[in-house]
Amino acid sequence: MTLRPVQVNIKARDEAALGRFWADALDWATSSEAPGVINLEPRGFDWPDPAALTVDLVRIPDTARVRYRTHVDLATTSVEHEAELVARLRGLGATPLDVGQGKVPWVVMADPEGNAFCVLGAR
Repeated sequence: MTLRPVQVNIKARDEAALGRFWADALDWATSSEAPGVINLEPRGFDWPDPAALTVDLVRIPDTARVRYRTHVDLATTSVEHEAELVARLRGLGATPLDVGQGKVPWVVMADPEGNAFCVLGAR
C-alpha cells in the first residue's frame, strides 16, 4: 500500500497573514474550520479529497522555541519559471535565506514568519 500525504500543518504567530502569503504564492483558496486555523486548499477542492494535498496554518502563542516550524518545497518547470517564481515570492514578502546550503540547484527562502522553504530547479 502506498502512503500519500494529504495535509501539512504549519504553526504560525499570525495564521491569517501567513495564510494570505501561502494562498497567494500557491494561487489556492482559503477557508477556516475554527478560530486560529486557516485552511489552504487547491481551488475547486472539496474536502475530504485524498487526491489533493492541503495546508493548515494553526496559531500558536510562542513560536520562538522552534527555529523552522515547517519546510515546503515548490517545484518549477524551467530556469525561467524558477526565476519568475522567486521574483513573485519576493514580491509577496518572502526573503532569501542562507541555511548553509552552499551551491545547490534550488533557492532557499523564508516566508514572512521566517519559515524556510525551497524553490526547486527544474529536474
